[in-house]
Amino acid sequence: MPEPPKPHLKSWRATLHEIIFEADTPFGKAFDIGLLICIVLSILEVTLESVAHIRIEYGDELRTAEWVFTILFTIEYLLRIVSVQRPIRYVFSFFGIVDLLSIVPTYLSLIIVGSQSLLVIRALRLLRVFRVLKLAQFVGEAKMLSVAVRGSVRKIIVFLGTVLTLVLIVAAMMYLIEGEESGFTSIPTAIYWAIVTMTTVGYGDIAPATVLGKALASLVMILGYGIIAVPTGIVSVEIASATKRQQALTTRCCPACLAHGHDPDAKHCKYCGAALP
Repeated sequence: MPEPPKPHLKSWRATLHEIIFEADTPFGKAFDIGLLICIVLSILEVTLESVAHIRIEYGDELRTAEWVFTILFTIEYLLRIVSVQRPIRYVFSFFGIVDLLSIVPTYLSLIIVGSQSLLVIRALRLLRVFRVLKLAQFVGEAKMLSVAVRGSVRKIIVFLGTVLTLVLIVAAMMYLIEGEESGFTSIPTAIYWAIVTMTTVGYGDIAPATVLGKALASLVMILGYGIIAVPTGIVSVEIASATKRQQALTTRCCPACLAHGHDPDAKHCKYCGAALP
């Protein structure tokens, strides 16, 4: 009985996907660690090139290193596209966009002088360290925090609307109390002062001079401490709620939709149903 044909294409693509996207295997971890080292070195190169005397003395070497890193990252980007089942999904994903933006500035520098400075966006790629170190619990915590923030958006918007209303009222009152003699030349200037004071930043470039103005400023300062605490409480409640729904996560990546955070015993992606490696 003849043997069924071996799926060579599927085999090498699956192996490539495992090396590039997974951090649970020795080869995958080695790949990601090497990638992180290249990212750090490339960021260091861009940073050093911004220093005038270093650029003058070692400009040629730094530019050569920049092109070497860019070529390596270009090859890596193309391999990621080849290794996934749905390349378009990866291209328009967060890391796909970041990976593309990390190589585009070097090629743009051939046309637009100085655009290579945008290569510092490569620092965003260091977020892959969460997968490399197998910190699945931190990936889960990040996802939980994201859910909590999304759940708090409406409440925070209402809160910010209330704060802006208070800022306008305080600014109008301070403009009437102090006037132009104390530096409150307009209501927009008074709004700037109210925001600086309410957030407890206190630049000190504008300050009330009258007793009534100082009393109002004191009230705004005390109010500012309470205002800072409110968003924290809103997000904390949402985090506590999200914690109850949080499940154990792994660093496994779906080859079809690139989703992370699957259960340890999962055999199929819970988002698209594809088989997990």
